Amino acid sequence: QVQLVESGGGLVQAGGSLRISCAVSGLTFSNYAMGWFRQAPGKEREFVASISWNGGHTYCADSVKGRFTISRDNAKNTVYLQMNSLKPEDTAVYYCAADRQTYTIFVPRDMSLVGSWGLGTQVTVSS
Repeated sequence: QVQLVESGGGLVQAGGSLRISCAVSGLTFSNYAMGWFRQAPGKEREFVASISWNGGHTYCADSVKGRFTISRDNAKNTVYLQMNSLKPEDTAVYYCAADRQTYTIFVPRDMSLVGSWGLGTQVTVSS
């Protein structure tokens, strides 16, 4: 059974930093691209960042480019999202996602094509 468990969310002031993590089990983690999505209150879930199966390629949404960094540690079966210069509009539940196929560059931005999801971690940025 595939499990993705996010952690590290919390309350932070605008301009601050936070790193969230996603521990993965039930699949060969190093074979799968991973990603982060987020959903703010009253809004649709949106793509944030993705990293290839071997960590060689990363991609971030324009809204977070230059502020957020995605990384992974295949020895620990964990993917991270380092968030700097946080803004109130970054407030959302952040979800970890694993691709459905192996050895891909990025998790699909079409959420219907994502293989597995975590339950999310709340990030709140106060102004």
